[in-house]
Amino acid sequence: MNDRVIVGAIGGSFGVQGEVRLKSFCADPAAIADYTPLYTEDGHAFAQVVLTGQMKNGFTARLDGVVTKEDADALRNVSLYADRAVMPSLPDDEYYYADLIGLTVLDTGGTPLGTVRNVMDHGAGALLEISAPGQSETVLLPFTKVAVPTVDLARGRIIADPPAGLFPDTNA
Repeated sequence: MNDRVIVGAIGGSFGVQGEVRLKSFCADPAAIADYTPLYTEDGHAFAQVVLTGQMKNGFTARLDGVVTKEDADALRNVSLYADRAVMPSLPDDEYYYADLIGLTVLDTGGTPLGTVRNVMDHGAGALLEISAPGQSETVLLPFTKVAVPTVDLARGRIIADPPAGLFPDTNA
């Protein structure tokens, strides 16, 4: 799915007429309808997305082919992806979260710290979830200029300057 970017998720049905609850992950939440067709992970495409209303944490929407409450309920928790080609270009210091997942994380001295497993943003700023070698627990690294001074997508790596004590001592 490298040619696609996650743009939202379906929360299930809204009413009994086939509308869905739609959560947008776009910087401009309403723009999700502009990036059609939207795809599910299994490749099903929705050629048309019509936002019908706004609700807390998202929208109500109509998706082509979804006509009953049961159709909408069957799509609960399904992620939606847009072709990267229809997405807007980003400034040099911004990244699609999907591009960060899987990158190797090194400290400023070149010591491997782990691999980006996920990117989370709960409103207070993004966090990189990093799987550290030999650790069962993941580490959450703030995705700020201070903690992550360099993102090198071409070389598949991130240079990090994590706060002291965040990663286990790699010299022990």
